[in-house]
Amino acid sequence: FAAVGAAHAADLPVKKAVPIEYVRVCSTYGAGFFYIPGTDTCLRLSGRARFEGGYQTAYTRQFNQGGDTAGYGTRMRINLDARTQTGYGTLRAFVRLDAGYRSGGPYGGGTSGTQQRIGQAYAALGVDQFGRGQSYMNVDKAFIQFAGLTAGRASSFFDFYAHDFEFTGATAGSDVFSTNLLAYTATLGNGLSATISAEDPIFRRTGLFSPSVNAANVTVNAAVVNFGLTNSPIPVVTGFNAAGAPSRFNFVDGIEKSRLPDFVGVLRLDQAWGSAQVSAAVHELNANNVQNTLGFIPG
Repeated sequence: FAAVGAAHAADLPVKKAVPIEYVRVCSTYGAGFFYIPGTDTCLRLSGRARFEGGYQTAYTRQFNQGGDTAGYGTRMRINLDARTQTGYGTLRAFVRLDAGYRSGGPYGGGTSGTQQRIGQAYAALGVDQFGRGQSYMNVDKAFIQFAGLTAGRASSFFDFYAHDFEFTGATAGSDVFSTNLLAYTATLGNGLSATISAEDPIFRRTGLFSPSVNAANVTVNAAVVNFGLTNSPIPVVTGFNAAGAPSRFNFVDGIEKSRLPDFVGVLRLDQAWGSAQVSAAVHELNANNVQNTLGFIPG
């Protein structure tokens, strides 16, 4: 039986193993890229993890009154950079996601009420967590680049270069103006390029009027002046009496409206010694009157 069995086995067709397609290194776009199996697309996956903590001596046990001054936070970042070579140039898609979890009181740098109001963070519910624990997510970058076009959320082309360190007024900033944009960059040769960009204006807006006092530094009604939180109009002084004191005011909507994008023009030079750039921008400032009848300041 053993001999017969061997003869039958020799007559059976041999099934070949499926060839294994190993991940290949893609050196076209720099270190860290590899070919996605079965495609001509090169992908780089990167990221980082971060832990931070803060401590400040607490002198009271009352929450929101200095009782929770210590806080902790864990942050993560994931970068996905995919590039494909086409007959019209490189097609690129880039995504950067930031997420994290933080805890602590308002003075420990833990939770952020602003992030929750804009839907970017969520309060953690549970025993002794509400108001102290918070998860958040941020789409820092998400854009497509092809044939000179850039579309999506990216660093503003008005900025000199990404992750720079600059002084804006009295505040130090580092690439904080990621914005939604549609731009076209023309390469002129010898490292010279020109860009025109239409960008979402809301990331560079500030209030036109003070949220607590009017233009003449006179408090009219403290209960209705904070438009950003209460949606109440801001009183602005528009008239004065014979003695020069403010006597009349008008209610004004101090939050700017989205009517026109920011138009940015850039001329940039990149050489072996470094880079230089000239930027110009058009930004609309507007405010709407919500009550045309002038009010009178008592007294």
